[in-house]
Amino acid sequence: MIYAQNLEGCFLESQQNELDKRHQSEALSKFREAYRRGDLGPLSQVENSSDIQSFQESIQKLSGLETVIILGTGGSSLGGQAIYSLASQKKPQLCFVDNIDPHTFSKLFQTYDPQRTGILAVSKSGSTVETLMQVLTCMKHFKTDHYMVVTEPTDNPLRRLANENNWLCLDHPTNVGGRYSCFSIVGLIPLILAGLDPFAFRRGAKSILSNHLNSEDPSALQGAATAVYLEKHQGKTQSVMMPYADQLNLLSSWYCQLWAESLGKQGKGTTPIRALGTVDQHSQLQLYLDGPKDKFFTLLSPNWRGKGDMIDSAFLPEFQGKTMGDLFEAEFKATYKTLIANQCPTRLITINKIDEETLGALMMHFMIETILASYLLDVNAFDQPAVEQGKKLAREYLAA
Repeated sequence: MIYAQNLEGCFLESQQNELDKRHQSEALSKFREAYRRGDLGPLSQVENSSDIQSFQESIQKLSGLETVIILGTGGSSLGGQAIYSLASQKKPQLCFVDNIDPHTFSKLFQTYDPQRTGILAVSKSGSTVETLMQVLTCMKHFKTDHYMVVTEPTDNPLRRLANENNWLCLDHPTNVGGRYSCFSIVGLIPLILAGLDPFAFRRGAKSILSNHLNSEDPSALQGAATAVYLEKHQGKTQSVMMPYADQLNLLSSWYCQLWAESLGKQGKGTTPIRALGTVDQHSQLQLYLDGPKDKFFTLLSPNWRGKGDMIDSAFLPEFQGKTMGDLFEAEFKATYKTLIANQCPTRLITINKIDEETLGALMMHFMIETILASYLLDVNAFDQPAVEQGKKLAREYLAA
């Protein structure tokens, strides 16, 4: 088993009525029918493996460099960052730049050797103003023969720029949105550059997808139904994602965009909050335990028992014969039990280890959970109409 989910702390089973159960069954049926119709392109990416070799060949001009700067924002960047957290390979070093802060770019140009630095620019539409500004700024400092672009196969500004400069331009799938793109070329290129296993990543995701296409009561349906039920009936309007592993910290950032941008529509949706164990036990936990009871918690942890150096010291008796992993696991269990004791609905997700297969499984789980939640809320999980107004105004202000 790649991961296991425990909803014991959510106190739901006796309170759920037949109407809730019927809606869940309808949502699962709708999900399966949409997948079989081919409407869930982001998920079906994992059914394919023939494209991986072409991705491996495409990155050869970048893989020999010292650094590859990956330009993009939102979904074009966060999935790749979450995946790169697993990497141990030193070269090429991947540097994700997802904002347009001039100070950050000044530091970037002072830090990296322009002769040994490549640029990978990712924008589905090819017209994202932040990404275009990033690329044009980098062109003033880094050699333009080390550039690569990922964008839709349309006549868009980023593709035109690539064609004018003879850069390799790879196609972003037209049926895959940015925040759902981690299993496509958008996630696979950084993964391969980092020396990670793309087959294992997709294999883990495919196992979860298969389960949700066939199982009677799959885990993502339980998670989606729990979140929607708690918001509707118990006023739990905030969803805290709290992994107990530094390597999963950026998974929380990716999850926050996925959940917020997919479900925050028509006055509906819950607010995702990123936290990290044990760090946020010392900054946010006081509020969680003693503040407003408006939160649903997801704690995520591998098995840390026995991991790290064993302490052989009488300085603190409780440390004798223990490891850092033992303390990590004890802190994690203590937080979980304390949240439940304080009537905070808490979901526990445990994983065997942190690797490509497990991360693929987790990302697929949360993608399916988000889609199922959108069906329960009756919103479109794949658009973002509210942010388009701000994008339009930004262009007008820039032009003025």
